[in-house]
Amino acid sequence: MVRLPEVVGRGYGTFWNFQGRYRVCKGSRASKKSKTTALNLITRMMKYPEANALVVRKVFRTLKDSCFTELKWAVNRLGVQAFWDVKETPLEMTYKPTGQKIYFRGLDDPLKVASITVETGYLCWCWVEEAYEIGKEADFDMLDESIRGAIPPETGLFKQITLTLNPWNERHWIKRRFFDAEPSPEILAMTTNYLCNEWLDEADKRVFETMKRQNPRRYRVAGLGDWGIVDGLIYENWREEAFDPGEISPREGVVSAFGLDFGYSNDPSALFCGLVSAREKTIWVFDELYEKGLTNRAIYERIARMGYGKERIKADCAEPKSIDELREMGLPRIRAARKGKDSVNNGIQYIQDYEIIIHPKCVNFLTEISNYTWEEDKLGAKTNRPMDDFNHLMDAMRYGLEEILIGPAFRFD
Repeated sequence: MVRLPEVVGRGYGTFWNFQGRYRVCKGSRASKKSKTTALNLITRMMKYPEANALVVRKVFRTLKDSCFTELKWAVNRLGVQAFWDVKETPLEMTYKPTGQKIYFRGLDDPLKVASITVETGYLCWCWVEEAYEIGKEADFDMLDESIRGAIPPETGLFKQITLTLNPWNERHWIKRRFFDAEPSPEILAMTTNYLCNEWLDEADKRVFETMKRQNPRRYRVAGLGDWGIVDGLIYENWREEAFDPGEISPREGVVSAFGLDFGYSNDPSALFCGLVSAREKTIWVFDELYEKGLTNRAIYERIARMGYGKERIKADCAEPKSIDELREMGLPRIRAARKGKDSVNNGIQYIQDYEIIIHPKCVNFLTEISNYTWEEDKLGAKTNRPMDDFNHLMDAMRYGLEEILIGPAFRFD
């Protein structure tokens, strides 16, 4: 027999038992909010034989390596693998004794969300992971309206939407709608952090203690789960808008640009994919790669699978060995970006003269550009140095655009 307190741990009792319409949890990294939600969803499905669930992220392709993986982990953690049928095509999980299902959808295909129907029972619960990615409140309203309909009271079922998120920006509509709302029995808005995660080892805890000393601003958000206060944005010349790259690329003067920033354990490897028009002073951001723990072989495979293996890619010149390896693997046009005195600030100044249009599927680019700010000095005044955070795709963008915006003959030193 599984004892839930031993499996779930502490800090989420109210969250676990709440049955109001909206259950919203913002939290720091390693606060176990996603894992607790996954455990709670699997447990509920097995408790209520007529309930079905929907799991949502802004972009469908991000579900497999996030929520889907977390739910598989929860099934294993609870020791109930024999009762669940897990499929990757289509992405779906079925509780075999009753036929209840967990469906997976992305808001990038709103028709599939709005038209979802269940085979047995009722659609009761929705989990929105990385809810910060949903920049438009209207997109959430559409999802909210799809989780409606009468349920016979004798079933004991209830309808609920759970949102989990990292609270990067206090200007986000989620803060106003849920955290600043008047008290309501239909809303649970709570904050958790790594301090309630008893599964962290000493090495994990040292990461946060180091962050607390070296980057207090980052620690308040990524460590304690407080709302990020975003002022001094570097780029304000951007907007989110759906567009078809195939319609833009044939325009006269439009060229493609790809930039790669290397990462591994703590930082993601980031690929910027854009189209640029010097005449229209416009940058269109149409795709991205953003993933931690990628070896050079894995980076090559991801880029080739995305269809960009033959493109000209400018990569961080601090990793010449990695660039050589990627070229030998099958990226023949990858080259090192130039770096020199004031290269970062010069690149930023050129990009600031352009309008940046970002496709909604580029969720990590949207998160970074809306949080990329100038550093503060000890007195809180802004400096002319970008903060060393939310900068992986921002750096990749500069690499990819350097020759287009600045010209091949430009030198920084």
